[in-house]
Amino acid sequence: MSETLVGGFWRRLLSLVRKETRQLLRDKSNLLIGIGLPIVLIFIFGYGVSLDVRNIRLAVVLDDHAPAASDFVSGLTLSRYFQPLPAASLHQAKQMMRDGEAEGIVHLASDFSRQLSAGQAQVQLIVSGTEAPRAGPIVNYMNALVEQWQQKRADRQGLSEGGGARIQLIERIWFNDANTSTWFLVPGLIVLIMTLVGTFLTALVMAREWERGTLEALFVTPVRPTEVLLAKVTPYFAVGMLGLVLCMLAGRLLFDVPINGSLLVLLLASMLYLLVALGIGLLISSATKNQFLASQIAILASFLPALMLSGFVFDLRNLPVGIQVISYALPATYFIELIRTLFLAGNFWPLIIKDCLILGAYALVLLSLARYLTRKRLD
Repeated sequence: MSETLVGGFWRRLLSLVRKETRQLLRDKSNLLIGIGLPIVLIFIFGYGVSLDVRNIRLAVVLDDHAPAASDFVSGLTLSRYFQPLPAASLHQAKQMMRDGEAEGIVHLASDFSRQLSAGQAQVQLIVSGTEAPRAGPIVNYMNALVEQWQQKRADRQGLSEGGGARIQLIERIWFNDANTSTWFLVPGLIVLIMTLVGTFLTALVMAREWERGTLEALFVTPVRPTEVLLAKVTPYFAVGMLGLVLCMLAGRLLFDVPINGSLLVLLLASMLYLLVALGIGLLISSATKNQFLASQIAILASFLPALMLSGFVFDLRNLPVGIQVISYALPATYFIELIRTLFLAGNFWPLIIKDCLILGAYALVLLSLARYLTRKRLD
């Protein structure tokens, strides 16, 4: 009797397992979450998260061409962290940093060797503070290099540890006088909030409309699909811009984050990015027409990449080349670069024009695809 009960239990269990397996395989969204999400997360966190700081581009101004000064610069060249870029003058080096070609400046004055012979020399280090998590390690690495070079020079001269001339590193931080990561993070948070409102919320709400059939009911009326889509996204555009204004006020009033660039350019660029985010949300909802699936795709395709692969927290130059290619294919990467420049550095027009053109192209393509896909499915 007990064997019969046990046998019946296993038959029923196996039947139920087969049924659930078929249902799992039939619903592709379950496979996307169960298999696709772990793969994407491993990919993003494995390759996209890097706390190392490498490939630091330093403009080197060498006003003293004595052997001691040249030897110091060779230490930069041999370092695995720095990429020295020769500059003819301090003015040129500052322009390189404003243009984004260099992250910092190392300046050896014309009397460096004479000061070194007298026992005390100075090296000036100017670092861009637009990326606060990167600026701190640059200063630390430079201090370590100075100490290492001093010790090697003392060893060559046969002096005891700590003996010989000393070098004082004079540090200056540009574009972030407070030297705080808050100034670095607040502009990036604006990008994440606008991505969340524009893509995730729009995709979720629009997919719900598809599920309920309200959009199809509207399309059988004389109302055109373009008019319906514009009417649907207009409130979310307003919500996104309201979120932008609130973030800017909070950043300015609560955290003293400066806005050194044009406020009008900042608003126009934000509008372009919000259109991009809305286009992604519309495209996802039109393709899936399912709330659950749309929400998961919106997280995987927009929010997580904007958080991990856009330069919001982790510097893109430390990532593998293949991941950098993916990062520079994300609209959020260009908006973060643009908004941080406007907040901290000011109006750098070559970068502003370049990033605005890229965002405008993204907005045009994504909105056109969303409109085409909506029309195509209804036909």
